Formats: sequence, structure tokens, C-alpha cells
Amino acid sequence: MNTPAVPGADRRAPRPWRMLWITFAWGSCFVAISIGLQDAPLLWLAALRALVAGAALLILTVIRRAPVPREVRSWTLIGVLGVVNVAIAYAAMFGGTIGLTTGVASVLANVQPVLILLPAWWLYRERPSLRSVAAMLTGLAGLLLIVLPAGAGTGAWLSLTAAAAVTAGTLISRAVRADPFLVATVQLLLGGGILLVAAAIVEGPPVIEWTPGFVLSLLWMSLAGTAATTVAWYAETQRSRLDILTTWTILVPVFGIVLSVGLLQETQSVLGWTGTAIVIGSVALLTIPGRHADRASRRLEG
Repeated sequence: MNTPAVPGADRRAPRPWRMLWITFAWGSCFVAISIGLQDAPLLWLAALRALVAGAALLILTVIRRAPVPREVRSWTLIGVLGVVNVAIAYAAMFGGTIGLTTGVASVLANVQPVLILLPAWWLYRERPSLRSVAAMLTGLAGLLLIVLPAGAGTGAWLSLTAAAAVTAGTLISRAVRADPFLVATVQLLLGGGILLVAAAIVEGPPVIEWTPGFVLSLLWMSLAGTAATTVAWYAETQRSRLDILTTWTILVPVFGIVLSVGLLQETQSVLGWTGTAIVIGSVALLTIPGRHADRASRRLEG
């Protein structure tokens, strides 16, 4: 069943519990990527992530008998999603983890909230509310404290490229009218295929050590961190305000940092932990105010 369009003024806040598990899964993917890169080349790992996720969703899409869109526009947008949201974003995201700690890479790859405000306002008439802008700016201040000690470099620019690609993917997703499972399946298989060709050209035949750790990390990032989250994220882009939705993604680095410290023994400075606390506070600012803030937001849009 195609997801109906929802006028900008009538869109709601994302479901908190759904956003918590999405951001946790994405944050954990940065740890899984670091583990996976010990046993596989960068582009091959990125391709496997997308293709395994796409194959799993293809099975579910067939079982569900998802309706196939007939409009050329829908297929064109889904194809663009495969290139931008998967091929470019994954290649840049995986490359960004090289030369940066897992935590810092996850920070730079998730600056989507600031990148999406003006395009969402321009394209979808979603004027940002005072609350979402305050939460976004507070969260970005926290992210800046986390990333400052690391400086910049190639990894930093690749991570920012990933953030720009994901932002474009979110904006495009809003315009697609099709079954969430089909949209996720096609973009992942197409993007994974592009990454597969790129890996064969750039890295040559795959040299992969199929260790238990590699298999577990691949399955986790593919199924929990990609297949499930791609469907859920697309569903939220159809029903939620994009400024509030993307502000939730500043939690991704928090989960990435906590997991990297616990599982990879990476270290964080006092400044980094301070920034983490500020990010958590910014999400609380976004979600706790409740009904009064929602009414204020609607008045701002009116």
C-alpha cells in the first residue's frame, strides 16, 4: 500500500521508541564497521552490507506482495536513492572510519540536522520551529565538543560527504510514494550493486577472512542496522517533520561513542563526555516539552 502524502502543517513528531532503536542501531553500525574492516576491504564490506540487507528485504517484500509503483517518477527517485543514499553514503561513511576514531566518525557523519533545515523549508514548506532549532543548535554544540580534539583530515571530509548524501536521501525519500519495503529493497540492491562494481575495479578480487567476528558484525549491520532501519526511516520521512526527525540523529554519535568505548576500548576526553551530555540534553529539549510545545510549533507554521 502506497504511503499517503501528508501536508507539511499536519505532520507529526517521530515516534520516540522507534527513533531510539533506529539511532542505537545506526550508532552500533560504526562499531560493526570498525570490526568488519579488520577482515575485509572497505568497498567490499560496504557492498556486502547493502546486498545482504537488500536480499533479506527482497524476501519480505515478495512474501508481503508489496504493490509495485507504475509511475516512472517513483522508479527514478528510488534509483537516485540507491546511488545517493546507499552507494555514495556507504562508501564515504566506511572511508571516514579510517584515520578517525569510531566515535568521531559517527559524529561527523551525522550532522544531517543542520544540513536539512533550509532545504526542508524550501521544498516542503516545513518552517523550523523554535524548539527544533534550539535542540539542533544545542546538539551541534555538543557534537563540536566531541569532535574538536580529533581535528580534520581525509576521514573527516569523507564523513561529512556521507552526511550530505544521507541528507539528500532523506529529502528524496519524502517525495517517493511507494511501499516502504519495496523502496528499501530496490535502493539497497541497486546501491549494493554499484558498490560491488566499484569494489571489483578499485580493490580487485575480494580478500575476506570469514571469521566469527566478521560474520556477526556483517549480519548485525546488514539486518538490524540497515534492513530494519531503512524501512523504519522511510516510514518516518512520510509522516514526520524533517527538522524534528533529523534532530534525533544526533543521538547516533552518542550510541557510537558509548559502544566504541565499551567494545573497542577507545577513549574519550572530558570534553567529549561533556559534549555527549549536551547532545542528550538537546534530544530531551526536543521530546520532553509535549503538548504546549507542539501547539507552539503549529502556530509558528500557521
